[in-house]
Amino acid sequence: MNSNSKHMRPIWLAEKKGMVQVIDQRYLPHELIVKDLKTVNDTIYAIKQMVVRGAPLIGATGAYGVYLAAINSPGKAADNEYLLGECEKLKAARPTAVNLEWGVDRVYNAAVKKAPGENRMDAIKAEARKIVEEEAENCRMIGVHGCDLIEEFSRKKGGKTVNILTHCNAGWLACIEYGTATAPIYTAFEKGIDVHVWVDETRPLNQGARLTTWELAKAGVKHTLITDNAGGHLMQHHMVDMVMVGTDRTTHTGDVANKIGTYLKALAAKDCGIPFYVALPSSTFDWQLTDGIAQIPIEERDPDEVRFIEGEKDGKITRVLVPPADSPAANFAFDVTPARLVTAFITERGICNANVHDIKNLFPDKKQW
Repeated sequence: MNSNSKHMRPIWLAEKKGMVQVIDQRYLPHELIVKDLKTVNDTIYAIKQMVVRGAPLIGATGAYGVYLAAINSPGKAADNEYLLGECEKLKAARPTAVNLEWGVDRVYNAAVKKAPGENRMDAIKAEARKIVEEEAENCRMIGVHGCDLIEEFSRKKGGKTVNILTHCNAGWLACIEYGTATAPIYTAFEKGIDVHVWVDETRPLNQGARLTTWELAKAGVKHTLITDNAGGHLMQHHMVDMVMVGTDRTTHTGDVANKIGTYLKALAAKDCGIPFYVALPSSTFDWQLTDGIAQIPIEERDPDEVRFIEGEKDGKITRVLVPPADSPAANFAFDVTPARLVTAFITERGICNANVHDIKNLFPDKKQW
């Protein structure tokens, strides 16, 4: 996507050999900073500290992390034992997003088909690049399929504005290109459809307020920032036509793990008769788990992310304590929305209902059904 008229992605291989570069998303929208990743430990730090975030991007970062592991391996041989150990470290960086394990395992499996040495190094680099390009194309196709839903609403409304509510950031910053939940929005906007996005601030790290608004403003898409708790009110007063969100892990039975607060939006949408769509590439499906609430690991992050808030003041990013200094806080990063609250999934292969049967029909090759 474009930033200041320059095409950018949130991750890329640097011109300098043996280095990956990423947009450090902790500083957006106030500063655009590029961070160098040179080692596995750099990669783990970037994932844990949310320098990079969003399921598809985490998967791509993990894939490139395997490349960095190989570059830094003893004798640059990337033998099986060493590589396996580094891959296990990468996969442990964050627990909820299934894309991380998927991306790391895919590159590792490509590597071990080659003998240690230069050929293996080439295979690792090629597979990591392939993952990045595939995920970009998958998001583009999510935009194509999801746009049909927006276009249908536009026709029903006689061309009047289609109002879409989204939660967290599921845009190109969270992916590689286009985004997941934002991909249909961008596609509709490019087709001349009148769209407007209600952007949840998404506490505690304000990915909606900081990142989604920044993206939409750069693209010229109409949007309005709202508090996390305003969505239900807007739905009750017929100010939302559809809810569209991303996901960090979705079971093949249709349960959706996404940024904390998504479940509440789904409940409000159900009560108000508003469709609730989840946009995701196939890499975000978990083909093993069957019960999202019971089985998906929910990351608990540093309580200080709740206790402190950051913003710009006089040109400097400032960190401010909100509650009393001795008040404890809890920071659950995700919640699970049951399949019964999901209207449909928007994937790179098309749209399907949130149940085993329809997911199986769309992805018969992804699991030993």
